[in-house]
Amino acid sequence: MPPDHDMLWRRCAHLGRVLLPLVDQEPWRQARRHENLQAWGIDTTAGERLIELFAALATHAVAVDTSAAELGDLSLKAVADAATGKRDYELLAGLPKTFADDRDGHAVNVFRLHIYRGGQSSHRLTQLSTELRHALLVLAERAPIRLPTCGDVFRRAAEAGLPLRNSGG
Repeated sequence: MPPDHDMLWRRCAHLGRVLLPLVDQEPWRQARRHENLQAWGIDTTAGERLIELFAALATHAVAVDTSAAELGDLSLKAVADAATGKRDYELLAGLPKTFADDRDGHAVNVFRLHIYRGGQSSHRLTQLSTELRHALLVLAERAPIRLPTCGDVFRRAAEAGLPLRNSGG
C-alpha cells in the first residue's frame, strides 16, 4: 500500500461526512431520505451513518481501482456507479487495517456485519447504496460543469462552511 493510504481513507471519509449536508441544502431531500429509511425499517441516525460510510467505501474503491493520484479528480458518476455496481465485500478491499477515527472502524465493522448476516441486512445495504447513488447524482446535477468530481464536493463543502474534521487537510 502507498504510504499515503491512511490520508486517502481520511479524505474518503471526509467526503462521506459532507455528502448528506450538501444534499440537504434543499431541506425536503432530508425529509424524503428520512421517510425512505423509516419505510425500510432503518434507524435514521444509523442509516445516515451507513450512507456516509458507503460513500467513503465507494470513493475509496474507485480511487484504489483507478490508482487516482488525487481524490479530487474522481468523477461523482464513477463513485455513484461503484456504490451500486460493486458487491458489498468488494468495497472492503484495500481498507486500512486500523483507523485513526474509531467511528470509522466501528462503522466498517457494522458494514461487515450486515454483509455477513446476509438476508434482510444485505437487502438494507442495497437500499442504502441506492440512496447514496441518488445523493451523488443530485450533487452531480447541481454542478455547473459536465463531469463533477470529488474535488467539487470538497469545494462546495468548504463554501457551505462544513467542517474539515478528519479530512487530513
